[in-house]
Amino acid sequence: TEINPQYNKPVKLYDQAGLYPSVEEGDDKHKPSGKRVTFPSDEDIVSGAVEPKDPWRHAQNVTVEEILSSYKQACQKLNCKPIPKVLKQIQELKDLTQRNECLELKGEKLDYKACESLEEVLKRVQFKVIDLEQTNLDEDGASALFDMIEYYESATHLNISFNKHIGTRGWQAAAHMMRKTSSLQYLDARNTPLLDHSAPFVARALRISGSLAVLHLENAGLSGRPLMLLATALKMNMNLRELYLADNKLNGLQDSAQLGNLLKFNYNIQILDLRNNHILDSGLAYVCEGLKEQRKGLVTLVLWNNQLTHNGMGYLAAALPCTQSLETLNLGHNSVGNEGVHKLKDGLIANRSVLRLGLASTKLSCEGAVAVAEFIAESPRLLRLDLRENEIKTGGLMALSLALKVNTSLLRLDLDREPKKETVKSFIETQRALLAEIQNGCKRNFILAKEKEETEQKKSASMAEITPSRTETGVAQPLLSASCTSLSPSASPAGGPTVFSSITVMESPVSPGTPPSPGRCISVSSPGRGHKIFMVTRVESPPEQQQLQLQTGAPAAFSQTEETSKKPTDANTHLTLQQTQLPPASPTPTQTHVSCGQDLEELLLEASLDTGRDAP
Repeated sequence: TEINPQYNKPVKLYDQAGLYPSVEEGDDKHKPSGKRVTFPSDEDIVSGAVEPKDPWRHAQNVTVEEILSSYKQACQKLNCKPIPKVLKQIQELKDLTQRNECLELKGEKLDYKACESLEEVLKRVQFKVIDLEQTNLDEDGASALFDMIEYYESATHLNISFNKHIGTRGWQAAAHMMRKTSSLQYLDARNTPLLDHSAPFVARALRISGSLAVLHLENAGLSGRPLMLLATALKMNMNLRELYLADNKLNGLQDSAQLGNLLKFNYNIQILDLRNNHILDSGLAYVCEGLKEQRKGLVTLVLWNNQLTHNGMGYLAAALPCTQSLETLNLGHNSVGNEGVHKLKDGLIANRSVLRLGLASTKLSCEGAVAVAEFIAESPRLLRLDLRENEIKTGGLMALSLALKVNTSLLRLDLDREPKKETVKSFIETQRALLAEIQNGCKRNFILAKEKEETEQKKSASMAEITPSRTETGVAQPLLSASCTSLSPSASPAGGPTVFSSITVMESPVSPGTPPSPGRCISVSSPGRGHKIFMVTRVESPPEQQQLQLQTGAPAAFSQTEETSKKPTDANTHLTLQQTQLPPASPTPTQTHVSCGQDLEELLLEASLDTGRDAP
């Protein structure tokens, strides 16, 4: 025993023999060199090792028959009925070594047992799209499925929209999936409530820059604390490119302040969709404060139907000269009015980056059209302008027509087909003539821009021949747009052909399974969700006679029907063009040229189709 000087009590010393490291004492205990420490040999330190399980050990040399058999056995073991839609899709699988297009379960009721049985499929096959829309998932089923998708890297695009009962544990598993998986690029959670007790899990997942590039949270009940948590987390996220927050009843105070702070710190989000909220003029002030910091970053801002007035346009006009990346601004269905457009005009002229401007149903008259015409005359870059559903009569059309005589960039100007009522009947014919002049002006700009583009392509090709080492990069590639969004938030019904007044546009899916890159499409729908709809006024048939094929690129599983207009359209007047949005990337001068080129391709396509219909 020894005496502990602190407590003045005897303390027993125990023998430590047999433990590592061991302390051995020599003959003389008082010599410091009498003790030494020994360790076991290297061979004895590690007694064994266990390798982690390979998630794909079941997928080697697998056949369709084996997958069917395993799925049926799992259903029998779990005492549940195999889902006919799953059996049919398994039978249609072709290449099991690559990601297959889609596992579509939309509308099926998936309880916990049905979800568990799907593991026999997911452990053997990967997909680009897994569609779980409106599958009545509960907490148990959702958490089980999300764990499987995370473990087996089952999908690049996941749709869990219209599932109102996934609960806290379901969102917790979804957050874990978002954080851990390296393949998930697109998550659609529309109409799936993300409430106060679930939001922290998702916020923690978004704080870490994972692979997720597109996030849809429309009508998810985000107003208040959930939005605060998400916005705070997204300040540090470097990968998210597209954020859709429509129909969340976001207010003009705390919610808008959070959005403004997000824009101040995050320069990576390129599309921000705030349709159908309650931002108001007070909230627009916060958003514009953040927009002033977006010298590089935000490309598309959708403020459709947010109860904005002319008072808010002053904030926007002050912010526009500060941003150099904003290309699409949609202010449709707000009470902007003539006074608001007058305030906005100077900011737009000073901006020089806006390519597409949406002013549909903004309570404009001829006075407002004159202000817009001044902007058109001054703008060297504007490509598209939407002025439908406004009371623009003869005076306003005359101003727009004169502006197009000096503008060389505007390729599309959307106006109502039918002339407005005038007190003088002869003005009706004048309006029709002015509409024709406007159409011809856009056509002239299109032809000039097309010729310029072809000249630049030939020049690039000749430069590539002179410099063989740069052949791959010198030849002009297919023109693609980095930020094409519609000026009207509309989408076509899922699947099959889309019919508008006897005009049919067929849909064909494009593989959405590759990571975001400047040359691949990320399919999204609605204003920003993939299908982009432009209503083009045709007064006379263009002379060109070409026939080209029009294809769309968003998977039908993710399309959502929205109302464009309550007025009937004329097949000879309106042409509906659907397009896809491309993966986000940092805006560069090259991409600006590329975006313009895509607009030319779209208009050529559209003109050819329209000519084919109108030709005798």
